[in-house]
Amino acid sequence: MVVEMVFLAPFLTGLIAFFLPRTLGRPLLPLTGVFHLMLSVMLWVKRPSPLFPGYFEVTPEGLLSLIVISLLFFLVSIYAMGYLRESTIRSENIFNGSMLLFLSTMTMVTLSDHIMVMWIAIEATTLSSAPLIFTYRSKASLEATWKYVLVCSVGIAMALLGSVLITIAMDIGKVNVPVSFSALTLNARQLDPLWLKAAFVFILVGYGTKMGLCPMHTWLPDAHSEAPSPASALLSGVLLNCAYLGIFKTNKIMVAAGLGDFSGTILMVFGLMSIIAAATFILKQTEYKRMLAYSSIENMGIIAFGTGIGGPGVYGALLCLIHHSLIKSSLFLTSGNILLGYGTRLIESTGSLARRMPKTFVAFFGGFAAISGFPPFGIFIGELFIILGAFKSGHYSAAGIFIFSMCVVFAGFAKQVMIISFDDKSSRDKILEKQDMIWPQYTLLLTSVFLCFWMPDTLYRTIVEAVTSIGGGF
Repeated sequence: MVVEMVFLAPFLTGLIAFFLPRTLGRPLLPLTGVFHLMLSVMLWVKRPSPLFPGYFEVTPEGLLSLIVISLLFFLVSIYAMGYLRESTIRSENIFNGSMLLFLSTMTMVTLSDHIMVMWIAIEATTLSSAPLIFTYRSKASLEATWKYVLVCSVGIAMALLGSVLITIAMDIGKVNVPVSFSALTLNARQLDPLWLKAAFVFILVGYGTKMGLCPMHTWLPDAHSEAPSPASALLSGVLLNCAYLGIFKTNKIMVAAGLGDFSGTILMVFGLMSIIAAATFILKQTEYKRMLAYSSIENMGIIAFGTGIGGPGVYGALLCLIHHSLIKSSLFLTSGNILLGYGTRLIESTGSLARRMPKTFVAFFGGFAAISGFPPFGIFIGELFIILGAFKSGHYSAAGIFIFSMCVVFAGFAKQVMIISFDDKSSRDKILEKQDMIWPQYTLLLTSVFLCFWMPDTLYRTIVEAVTSIGGGF
């Protein structure tokens, strides 16, 4: 029952939060976060059997995503307490309830094993997070919300079609097993390869829309920039991972069926397209939250590219998955401090961050260095494994495009960060910084550094299990 309780608990508290006043609704976020983190750790330690096997399963890749979601939500909920106190959000009960339902649906994704349960859970993340994007109820946020719902709904419809095509591949291959990822992976050789290839393409495009892969990424910059910073941190830090999980599990079936070269090539193409698109748009960004959103598109491209490369690249992709969540969530929370302090999202209207908000500057500049792939942060190690995997597999041209595009992204990112941090156009008055809106970012960045120097054995073994299940290795 512990498996199902992990997503049922925030679902129930989320429903309750819609009817609570702000004095009770705010503390419910971190309280649920603590309880959820405790349940997630219990899953790591005991790995119990689910109450509904075939529909839910505790898998290595699911555990990785779950522990990241749980840790991030706990820290984001603490930050949200201060953010709600300082911001002008009117309907806090809707914000609090939607945040908890969002946690529930994302958790459900990580534990889903049945193909249709996975599809339902990913669609539910769209419905639960849409009110968060519309929190400020402006014209821009309304447009961003509709774009998010419509684009992702079209994508999820394509993923549904891909899921149906898998059942056709089962019928033609006369495979009589549950329609679950684990059962299909074990019997992948018997599935019809033509229909399985078609299913993978539709699922990749469908879930890739939610993941933010180019050219299906159009909803992401608007949604992430218009949502309140705590919601942006979850959208970028963990929602994108949930969509990737659907692609990862489908790719496991492809690899087990002997079609890994087909799926890997497509993942590499979409990954490089996403990195190139981010590099193109990030150079001319005028808003720092949109800049961070395009950085997320770049990192999702890196993860897709590494997964497609195979070998050490898969290990690097999972490292990037973990560290991107930690670092990008920290950056979006820090952007919330900048927005509250300066009252604008425009880069040209900021400046002198190092002098006016020194604690926020440390978190912001540290996050920039980390997401850009500087040591000792984990993105550096992950990207190194991906590049080694590309050279090892003979993809020299792809590796060259990969490296060049990341250099362009760094140049564009660095230019904007320098303006925000050191430009002297703005006022010299210091801006008050609250401790509860600073230390969650520091904790996230320090966790990324800590995992580079010492990774718990259980975490390492779980990553290796996930890597080997998809044909990766050293």
